[in-house]
Amino acid sequence: MSRHHIARGVRVLRYGSPFLLVAGVVLPAVVAHAQESRLFADALGKKLAVMSSQGAAPLRKPMWTTVTERELNAYLVDNARTELPAGVVDPAVSILGTTGRVSGRAVVDLDRVRKEKKPASWLDPVSYLTGRLPLTTTGILTTKNGVWQFRFESASVAGVPVPKLFVQQVVSYYSRSPARPSGINLDRPFTLPAHIHEIRFGRGEAIVIQQ
Repeated sequence: MSRHHIARGVRVLRYGSPFLLVAGVVLPAVVAHAQESRLFADALGKKLAVMSSQGAAPLRKPMWTTVTERELNAYLVDNARTELPAGVVDPAVSILGTTGRVSGRAVVDLDRVRKEKKPASWLDPVSYLTGRLPLTTTGILTTKNGVWQFRFESASVAGVPVPKLFVQQVVSYYSRSPARPSGINLDRPFTLPAHIHEIRFGRGEAIVIQQ
């Protein structure tokens, strides 16, 4: 490279538009990340379609499907965005180990919950946690004989610890539907669909067993 080209490069770095410099460095990385994320989302979409097809009829033998944390989060961002209730954005899930310990995070509009459920006292988190804030919940997810059960461990909103009752209020509000007007109960077991018998966990992945 000639001295002329080197000097020109220095002038660009020193005097050029910061926006152009940042765009030239950052945008290609952003585009590459978006394309990679779409690949992981599409991979899980195909797996879900196969599992749904397999679950439509009795299975001749057990079917095992590995779902990675990376695929799941890419799918949540890319494919499930339109399926999330209004007021819930940026969902993410962490699979923390073989025990079924998982952590879920999403930014939720707590003002909607506040309007629905008036604070019982100034100690009630609903009274002082307002606006759109990140809610993180951690617990143990167990599955057996086609049924899953979630055991709550802890939760926080923007780093502030909150009780299980508060999380239940948020979950109940955002999971309501005509078929389930009271929303989802965290303590209630759920029947797994598509002949899913069990889900086994490893760090960063889950193995779905259909039989």
